[in-house]
Amino acid sequence: MLFKYKGFDNTGKKVKGTVTAASHEEAAQKLRAQNIYYETLAPTQKLSLESFAKREMPGELLSAFAKELSSYLNSGMTVLTAIKLLENQHEGEKKYVSFLNSLKTMIDEGKSLYNALHAQKVYALPEFFLQSLNVAGQSGKMVEVLINMGNFFSAQNKVKKQVGNAMVYPLFIFIVAIGMTGFLISFVVPKIVGIFEDNNQELPPITQFVLGISHFLTEHYIALFVGFLMAITGYKLAYKYFLVFHRLIDRMWLKVPVIGTLIQNHELGRFSYILSLMLESGVSYAHAVKLSTATFGNIVLKELFEAASVKVMEGNKLSNALHITKGFKPKRNFMQSLALGEESSEVAHILNNISKLYTEENEDRLKLLLSLLEPAMMLFIGLIVGVIVAAMLLPIFSMSLAGA
Repeated sequence: MLFKYKGFDNTGKKVKGTVTAASHEEAAQKLRAQNIYYETLAPTQKLSLESFAKREMPGELLSAFAKELSSYLNSGMTVLTAIKLLENQHEGEKKYVSFLNSLKTMIDEGKSLYNALHAQKVYALPEFFLQSLNVAGQSGKMVEVLINMGNFFSAQNKVKKQVGNAMVYPLFIFIVAIGMTGFLISFVVPKIVGIFEDNNQELPPITQFVLGISHFLTEHYIALFVGFLMAITGYKLAYKYFLVFHRLIDRMWLKVPVIGTLIQNHELGRFSYILSLMLESGVSYAHAVKLSTATFGNIVLKELFEAASVKVMEGNKLSNALHITKGFKPKRNFMQSLALGEESSEVAHILNNISKLYTEENEDRLKLLLSLLEPAMMLFIGLIVGVIVAAMLLPIFSMSLAGA
């Protein structure tokens, strides 16, 4: 992972640059070794062809990799033998075989599974997954951690599929609505309106408005299409490579009613589940908190928990650290449940329950939103078609009245 820093060297001179490290703590240690005292230290990414080519491993494939590898290791195989067996079993999957082959080569050279996964260039892997395997390798709990990670990614993939399947029909309606509206405005409206213009018929305001949209779309559709693609591409690049923009967008989403609650439930539920797995696997509380912060996709919550994890490493409880750390505050029931777990020494059990609670709550909310989305789409189509029909009929009524 690449970290960008600003600070001072031992002579008091301002310095800035980047440092490569597996975690924030390791990056800080490297800077201290270079006698650099940083003011800001944040993860960043290089804008390179490699970053575009290296795509994230699908959740389903990552789950299968973790489960199959844990099964082979549990039977007494070495990591190298297990990787070779996996490679033989997936001969038809070229990219996955390339991934396994790179692991096999590096492990055969003496690298650990963690270092091999971290160094391979085929797939981008979740940082918390890599760090979990790093801790597992040091503590001798590789099989348990792989099983837990396999179950976790399997559950996450199941949720994604459910949401994707539920979105198919509303998305189909939306595409049909856009296509039908574009066809009517671009081809049907100009021909009908042309009849009234030939008769020097004065057009009502609504008809003129629809006709203006029609002319604009037919004359600038290429520029609009290119502009749309450029806007999407620019947004994705800015979101990925510019931390300020990334932070602004993520903070905005957290404040959106309903959507913000869904995001918090998903992020806090995932964090709670991974932290409970870490604790059950024997990882120390402070270290487990630090590793689990890598599960956050929302940069605002991630930075909050990273700052809190530093205080936990210093001896504070996570609930107290979150309370005193400046920034966005998580949901109150999460904070109260976490504090209760820390007081009763049942953190893993309570966090596991929180994760289940948030998952169920999100499922209910998503079902409600999707059930409302379908009639909303139908109303949207009806409104658009109604405006176009009205724009066509009003001149006809005006001609009829004038003839009468």
